[in-house]
Amino acid sequence: MDSTDAREDLDSASQRLAKEIASEIVLSKNPEKVLRKWRTIFKISQKRLAQELGIMSSVISDYESGRRKSPGINIIKRYVNTVLKIDSDKGGEVIRSFAREDTPKVTLTAIIDIKEFDKDIGTEEFCSIIKADLLTKGEDRKVWGYTVIDSVKAITEASFQDLIKLYGRTTQRALIFTKVTTGRSPMVAIKIANLKPSLVVLHGLDEVDEIAKRIAEVENIPLALCRLEKVEDIVAKLKTMEA
Repeated sequence: MDSTDAREDLDSASQRLAKEIASEIVLSKNPEKVLRKWRTIFKISQKRLAQELGIMSSVISDYESGRRKSPGINIIKRYVNTVLKIDSDKGGEVIRSFAREDTPKVTLTAIIDIKEFDKDIGTEEFCSIIKADLLTKGEDRKVWGYTVIDSVKAITEASFQDLIKLYGRTTQRALIFTKVTTGRSPMVAIKIANLKPSLVVLHGLDEVDEIAKRIAEVENIPLALCRLEKVEDIVAKLKTMEA
């Protein structure tokens, strides 16, 4: 693919994502949370965004905190387009991470539960909620959702494209693999997919394979071991994050 084709692909992905983000903001009961969510996902400071928009950073803060009335469609359009332009100017890494198929339906047999968050949560706090011990710290990334996965079905039945779908709307999520025996297969699958989640959690074993740990370290991915007894216990704990 030459540079012209790559640019066109990025522009096309940016346009699709702009419509999705704008729709989410407009339709949300809490648009201020959605505004903050996407600015944070794109790792853009309020100051930088305000500079690009030609407004005071306090205005961005007021919109995102709900202190100021929900913005009109014109402001939302400028907000979204500016966020995407900043990322595009930096190479479009975040935009490209969303240039995949739609969020999979829970009916995909390997998926036990899947959820996107309106606000981020740190990896250590996420692990604390589901009683998981961090084995490798990796890159400090925020968690914007989770997928609970039946690892046996994912490895034995899912195609490569199905494995990609496990990431839902964003790679900035926790992948929780259940029915794990060593932890090696999930980490190998993640390495092959070349999409780094914010956190990988393994469940169903006492000790994690050293090669699995090594892959996590090399790929700079936080790896944790969940001590809860049942998968149902994990899902119940995760539901408390949605309240």
